[in-house]
Amino acid sequence: MDQTAYVLAVARLAVNERLRALLLIAAILAVTAAVAVTFAVDTGADSPEPAPFDETVSIGLTLEDDLALDDDVELPRAQTFYSQYEYVVGYYGVETYVEAQRQAGHVERFGYPLVIYVSDYGTTDVELNEDGYPVTDTPAAWIDAEDAWFVLGSEARTPAGEALIPFAEREDAEAFAATYGGEVQSWGTVLDSSFDRDDAASVRDRVEERHTDADDLVDGASEHDDRPVSITVGEDVDSIQAGIDRAPENTTVLITEGTYNETLEIDRSITLRGEEGAIISGDENGSVVTITERDVAVRNLEIDGVGPKAHGAESVPGEEPDGWDDEFQILYTGSDAAVSAHNAAGVSVADVRIETPSNGIIIRDSPGAVVDDVTIEGNEDFTEALAGVMVFGSPGVVQETTFVDGRDAIYLYSSDGMTVRDNEIEGGLLGIHLMYTGDSLVADNVLRDVDNTGIYVMTGPERNAVVGNQVSGSLSGVHVGGSDSYVAENRIEANENGLRMEADSSIYEHNVLVANDLGARDGTMLPTSQVVGNDFVANDEHASVGPGPLRVWTHDGTGNYWEGALSVADGHPPERPYTPSDPVDGRMHTTDGAATLARSPALDALAGLETAVQGMQSERIVDLAPTCEPNNPARLEATGYEAWSCNETERTQP
Repeated sequence: MDQTAYVLAVARLAVNERLRALLLIAAILAVTAAVAVTFAVDTGADSPEPAPFDETVSIGLTLEDDLALDDDVELPRAQTFYSQYEYVVGYYGVETYVEAQRQAGHVERFGYPLVIYVSDYGTTDVELNEDGYPVTDTPAAWIDAEDAWFVLGSEARTPAGEALIPFAEREDAEAFAATYGGEVQSWGTVLDSSFDRDDAASVRDRVEERHTDADDLVDGASEHDDRPVSITVGEDVDSIQAGIDRAPENTTVLITEGTYNETLEIDRSITLRGEEGAIISGDENGSVVTITERDVAVRNLEIDGVGPKAHGAESVPGEEPDGWDDEFQILYTGSDAAVSAHNAAGVSVADVRIETPSNGIIIRDSPGAVVDDVTIEGNEDFTEALAGVMVFGSPGVVQETTFVDGRDAIYLYSSDGMTVRDNEIEGGLLGIHLMYTGDSLVADNVLRDVDNTGIYVMTGPERNAVVGNQVSGSLSGVHVGGSDSYVAENRIEANENGLRMEADSSIYEHNVLVANDLGARDGTMLPTSQVVGNDFVANDEHASVGPGPLRVWTHDGTGNYWEGALSVADGHPPERPYTPSDPVDGRMHTTDGAATLARSPALDALAGLETAVQGMQSERIVDLAPTCEPNNPARLEATGYEAWSCNETERTQP
């Protein structure tokens, strides 16, 4: 079967599937049958009863924030029954709903709210704890939002920012305001209010500020280079450890050329610096350099002879585990490394070359750490290794470092505020791996041929910026989870899966997705993100979507560039929307005849019918205003692929 016949067959199947679905929905509407799904919207009910909140599709609170809350904290909540979404949507924070409903395309995605319930604190003895979070003696009941009174501008807070506190009775709201401040407002006034929330747009605005903060931290660490030499190993003492033990605080131990077979412990604020050709070689049984004091620096050295224990340790220097999280951290950070720093704020490692079968650098509970201009060669068998740089609870900077092989090049755990930039990573299982880490910047890194995932942001973090990275040759290029993230200006090329979009309420803009098997996949349950100004070129499949309502990838009248989506026949400016998840539209850039079929009157009429019928747009992506030319020409040109304007009469293949 040739390509044209194939696409016609696919289209015929698609049309049949759509018509069958339309007939089914028409039959359901005719008999006004209720939707038989647990906690789904009953479109035949005038006022559906509130659902148990933990069984709604919820948004507004990360798993990490949830676990960190005390048991008596009762955050304000809202739940909404929508006309075009069969499940109840739960919002942590009434203000989360207010901000969500004013987003462009919200009605197109979900339909209109049938009823909105909010927490009623009038049934509780509510107070605010030291964080401003509401604490109650009993769970709050539910009340229709239109019947509630809200305290706006009080001292109340949620993990996301200021909080609205609802009450069924106005006098209860006034009593709360008398104690904690704020004004009592109706639902109509609340819907017109704006709230100070730390969202994806604020993450975008802070990217340059984060770079500046990182520059300041690196500049501060460079002061470690100015410490005067107090001990010269090979002249004043025979061993490095002897030099460390004798050196006064804030001085430098200088190591002359040669190989030193030692394992070291640094318990004072000094700089350890090697002359050209200085090598520290451990005994392959444990860490080579262990640091337990603040403001320690390691400079201009080669380190090898690291022990093989990648994880599975039982202790770290001077510490006993206290609870599950400590035990987990010790399991990893107590393992072998070339440099292992614990409770060592301000530690810095620069201009160091490491060869390791297990870990390169471990940093734990050491805020302000800097890793700069280091080369780490890991184990070619990543099943026997762990991390090039492993950072636990230690916001700082990892920059201009080269990683080859190992398991994870950079592994971050609970290190909010980290900056990872300008690194080169090749091979290994995972490139840059964030767990429980938010408010971080991952920028301008180059990752090649990482086996599984190049950049992996997981376990529900908030407000990460993933900007300007180049990722190629991975199973998944960039996989971002959590919420309120900013993913922009990345070049994602020749991966099996280019971009995995698992982060809610995020911004994905000005990325170039080229020559991937699948350009992007939206796997969120709720379509709350903004996707605009991206370029999709030469992917086998441009984009796909998981279960959920319609995704509208257009913002302020501008969409994305899709290779093959438009032609001169669509006018100037183009008037045709594009649906990459559609079986016909999705093949326009790969199959002859698909473009003509996609513009046929029959499919146009069917598309219009789908738009008019509730529920027919689920599990779809639509770009209402695809751009005629690439949005990021310089970034696209760097890939070596060419794109064309829809005003061109002939198409030039790269």
